Amino acid sequence: MPHDADFAARLTAATDWLDAAIGAQQDGDWKMDDTERRVLADLIAATNALHGGSLPPHTGDSLYVRIGRITNWAGALRLAARAGGWELSPVTGRDPSALTRPAGMADLLSGIYALAEQGERWQELLLTTVRTLQRGQPLMQEIRSRHPRLESELAAAEAFFTGPGSLEDLHLFFY
Repeated sequence: MPHDADFAARLTAATDWLDAAIGAQQDGDWKMDDTERRVLADLIAATNALHGGSLPPHTGDSLYVRIGRITNWAGALRLAARAGGWELSPVTGRDPSALTRPAGMADLLSGIYALAEQGERWQELLLTTVRTLQRGQPLMQEIRSRHPRLESELAAAEAFFTGPGSLEDLHLFFY
């Protein structure tokens, strides 16, 4: 599996759409209802990174754990969207300022999903690599040959999802 050349676009989309949703809510254009607040609280609880307060990148953790944290967001976001009746839509390459309405919960979830979905791609790369390793062949060496930028991209994704000013603080941005 070749490395995903779309990572930068996914990270940009996630950041832009998150910022648009936070801005719409803080400007009063989007008023969260009780369902949205409960779904957001549940999403934050379901994606607790359990990193012990260490800052990203979480290089002391195994690659499985690091990728798993990102992948968990994808599943939790799909569940959150279903629970609230929102539809996740592709936002990579789209500018949220082009919306003709204020950003809302579907936009927030879709923006975060743009990057969380990357975790599933990395997980597939990891599992495929493990299945095809020859006895004694080092995993990280093979991962690096298949996806040379994985470690730097994973660190950037971890910074988006965990640590100060990240999605771990999402509840602080909404009132």
